[in-house]
Amino acid sequence: MVPAQGGRLAPELPAPSQPDRYRYDPTDPTPSVGGPLLAAPGLNVKAGPVDNRKLEMRPDVLVYTSDPLVRDLEVIGTVAAELLVRSSLGHTDFFARLCDVHPSGRSVNVCDAILRVAPGGPGPEADGTLRLRIDLWPTAHRFKRNHRLRLQVSSGAHPRYARNTGSGEPLATATKLVPANQEVFHDPEHPSSVSLTVPS
Repeated sequence: MVPAQGGRLAPELPAPSQPDRYRYDPTDPTPSVGGPLLAAPGLNVKAGPVDNRKLEMRPDVLVYTSDPLVRDLEVIGTVAAELLVRSSLGHTDFFARLCDVHPSGRSVNVCDAILRVAPGGPGPEADGTLRLRIDLWPTAHRFKRNHRLRLQVSSGAHPRYARNTGSGEPLATATKLVPANQEVFHDPEHPSSVSLTVPS
C-alpha cells in the first residue's frame, strides 16, 4: 500500500513513507455500516452491501484505493489483510474491510473482519510494530472494469462488534474508556498488504 490522497493500493512494493495515523475514541466508536448481520425492525442498522462513503469520511477510518481496473476481476475464496501496525494501547482492535468502488464513487462493502489485540498475543517486532493477519470473510465477487478496490482500516464497527474500551476490563462491566492512537505502516520494511484469491 502506497500512501496517496486517501491512500493507494498498488501491486508494486511501497516506497519509503511515514505511517498513517488515526485516533480511536471508544466514547464515539466507529459505527457499523452494512455487512453480514441481522437487523431488527426499528433499529437504525443497515445490513448487507451498502454505500460506505459517509463512513470513509470519518477521521478514524483509513482508506487505500487501487487504480481503476482495466478488466473485470473475479475474487473467489479467502481475503486477508496483513497489517503492520502500532498502537498506544495493549488492548485494542483493528477492523479491515474490502470495498468495490464504482465509477460514480459509491463504495460498497464486499467482506470484512475484526481482530482483537491484547497482551499475550503475537509479540511485537524489534521496532515495536505488530504484524497482524486479519482473515476477512471469504467472498465470491466480480469487480467490474473501471471499478476500483478499496481497503478500509479502522478500529471498530459498533454495535456489530462490542467497542474495545482500551482499558482491558471485561467488556460487559468496563467503566473506563481509553482512546487509542493507531499507526498503520506501508513502507519497504513494513509492507502492509491485502491478498485476494483469484481463479487461474
